[in-house]
Amino acid sequence: MSAGYEELDYRKTPLGELVLVRRQSVQMKGLDVYEVKLGDHYLMSSLFHESEVQLARLGLGMLAEDHLDVLVGGLGLGYTAVTALEDNRVSALTVVEYMEGVIEWHRTGLVPLGRTLTRDPRCRIIRGDFFVLSRDASQGFDPGRPGHRYDAILLDIDHTPTHVLHQTNKRFYTKQGLSELSGHLKPCGVFALWSDSEPESQFTAHLGRVFPSVEAHMVRFDNPFTGKSCANTVYVARAA
Repeated sequence: MSAGYEELDYRKTPLGELVLVRRQSVQMKGLDVYEVKLGDHYLMSSLFHESEVQLARLGLGMLAEDHLDVLVGGLGLGYTAVTALEDNRVSALTVVEYMEGVIEWHRTGLVPLGRTLTRDPRCRIIRGDFFVLSRDASQGFDPGRPGHRYDAILLDIDHTPTHVLHQTNKRFYTKQGLSELSGHLKPCGVFALWSDSEPESQFTAHLGRVFPSVEAHMVRFDNPFTGKSCANTVYVARAA
């Protein structure tokens, strides 16, 4: 193993081998880059997080209210959650994460944003399967608050609505799955979703059958390794 590469954590999970690595990027003048892999899936890099930031900003930007109660699905490296907490209107933030290892990275400070999240009294991290919990609004996401509803739900777990980490997740991206999700929102609440692709017309149509207001925002950012521009999508839907 080179001096510029370090495997910080490795563990087996039901979805495959979960690995956290840190490496120094020569192209970025020795910058420490954190990367997460799950089985054959390259999940995320600390070098590319603009769209995760925009997931929170675009989602919360649709709300004019104060004292916002927000749910984030998928903890990752923490960029969406931290950005949500930077909004002073957020009074409570709940993060639902399936991987115990990812939660431990943050609680032990193994990833850069971990301490920021775990030391903020507004933030609670819950271990759970977002997609399973989403099916029953009467139970809710938080076992301590059955049936609790949120002003905004920000989701970043799968690559895209059609490229998912597990086949059972596909159900969520249908009219039925989105209808179930809407039951967790307060009136006029916002659902925002990150996707590693350009807008998909079929998924946008599914959103439009459930939510009266739907937008698909392209988020562009530069890739210093290729010298080209990349694009992700943030879908933002507002309930009635």
